[in-house]
Amino acid sequence: MATMDEPLYPIAILIDELKNEDIQLRLNSIRRLSTIARALGEERTRKELIPFLSENNDDEDEVLLAMAKELGVFIPYVGGVEHAHVLLPPLETLCTVEETCVRDKAVESLCRIGAQMKESDIVDWFIPIVKRLASGEWFTARVSSCGLFHVAYPSAPDQLKAELRAIYGQLCQDDMPMVRRAAASNLGKFAATVEQNYLKTEIMSIFDDLTQDDQDSVRLLAVEGCAALGKLLEPQDCVAHILPVIVNFSQDKSWRVRYMVANQLYELCEAVGPEHSREHLVLAYVRLLRDNEAEVRIAAAGKVTKFCRILSPQLAIQHILPCVKELSSDSSQHVRSALASVIMGMAPVLGKDATIEQLLPIFLSLLKDEFPDVRLNIISKLDQVNQVIGIDLLSQSLLPAIVELAEDRHWRVRLAIIEYIPLLASQLGVGFFDDKLGALCMQWLEDKVFSIRDAAANNLKRLAEEFGPEWAMLHIIPQVLEKINNPHYLYRMTILQAISLLAPVMGAEITCQKLLPVVINSSKDRVPNIKFNVAKVLQALIPILDQSVVEKTVKPCLVELSEDPDVDVRYYANQALQACDQIMISS
Repeated sequence: MATMDEPLYPIAILIDELKNEDIQLRLNSIRRLSTIARALGEERTRKELIPFLSENNDDEDEVLLAMAKELGVFIPYVGGVEHAHVLLPPLETLCTVEETCVRDKAVESLCRIGAQMKESDIVDWFIPIVKRLASGEWFTARVSSCGLFHVAYPSAPDQLKAELRAIYGQLCQDDMPMVRRAAASNLGKFAATVEQNYLKTEIMSIFDDLTQDDQDSVRLLAVEGCAALGKLLEPQDCVAHILPVIVNFSQDKSWRVRYMVANQLYELCEAVGPEHSREHLVLAYVRLLRDNEAEVRIAAAGKVTKFCRILSPQLAIQHILPCVKELSSDSSQHVRSALASVIMGMAPVLGKDATIEQLLPIFLSLLKDEFPDVRLNIISKLDQVNQVIGIDLLSQSLLPAIVELAEDRHWRVRLAIIEYIPLLASQLGVGFFDDKLGALCMQWLEDKVFSIRDAAANNLKRLAEEFGPEWAMLHIIPQVLEKINNPHYLYRMTILQAISLLAPVMGAEITCQKLLPVVINSSKDRVPNIKFNVAKVLQALIPILDQSVVEKTVKPCLVELSEDPDVDVRYYANQALQACDQIMISS
């Protein structure tokens, strides 16, 4: 009797836990569906588990979401693709619930299952579900149905295809804005599966209705449809149907729609082609750059470089540059920040002369902007300008501003400058670097912010790699070692870190002669944090140094530290001693 009851046991647990008042137990149970399905076997999963789930009317969205997700990968547990249709009823129910994320997940799972089903099964099982949902009394079902048409349509016979197109057309004219929104956002996916002759007639007529919808939330989704449909249509049809819509949308009374056009502009230009973009979209883009809503200007400013790449340099200078000048002193800091993040990319498009004459003054004004993010965005892209105008001009015009920013009150700006220094150094060369930037690199080692000190130590290592150990021996090592006597222990710790980073670049001889004595000396420091950092640095130096030096100098120091009163110092000293022993054994 026990063996008879055994297979029933997992389903009994599931049913009990699914009805449990504790949501966590119900969730755990749903997440274990695949385990339970394996225990039950394919046939009982189809006949018992799935019907049970179909009847389960849990009111917790979290449980329903987990169920929608699990069912999407359940085909192997019900006996493969030929039985996939048994998973559709519970998902159909989930497509009608109120919570959006549950519906979205159910639609995603239905699409995943539908993509694996045989054509005949799609016609027999999947399409009826789409039709039922599309004619559902409650709007949630109709919203969900919009996301399923692109899976159902390719497998349908001609008569059913005509019916599906008609149903989709009705959904686009539904009384509920939520349904029209869903239809608008899925139109591109559905249109991609529709035959070319119907695309030009029926789909374009549906699209025209959506572009004139009285709800801006529907129209802004139709903007995305412009780009998607533009890629499906022939170029001449695209110009005839899509281009006028884009131009109208760029002047829409709702700023959200104009924002969407500004955001999608490059994709829209790709859809209509560069020639027509130059002819018809430049003025629309200029309007967006001068829009009275800051959000629209932000989106438009962020696309300025991409848009200029489509244009000839003359057109960009004539139409776009005047707007860029205006935006560089825009009242909104976020507009200036968006512009600063892309404006450097305009330099290669405009060429050397126009960059020097027109763009450099804009770069300089943005480098001196009161808002740190604006300054930051310019600094991080300076190399793009350097490639166009050359380092001499860059250093004359922008370097004073960079030096000023190196002492900026916002630490993130200082950090961006530090990270840019090695690149600048490689471009400026040793002589120029020593004159103008060398002192700054040392100054940062004693910054009040840890991230700056940390970056400054890494910066010295990268400079030593760039200019070589001989240069570092003259210009970095003496100044760094001087600072080990700083009265504040945090600055002394930074110097120890700098030593451990520089040692591999400098090589064994310089490390042994110059760096090691300073580290050994610091082991007598009164601050435990310095002492355990000495142990860490010594551990890092062991592979670089000769074995004789490790035995005579490093090990005695570590043994002394391993007897320190402080527990952390002892711990790191013992770690370093173990590393010593391992190297001895391996050699």
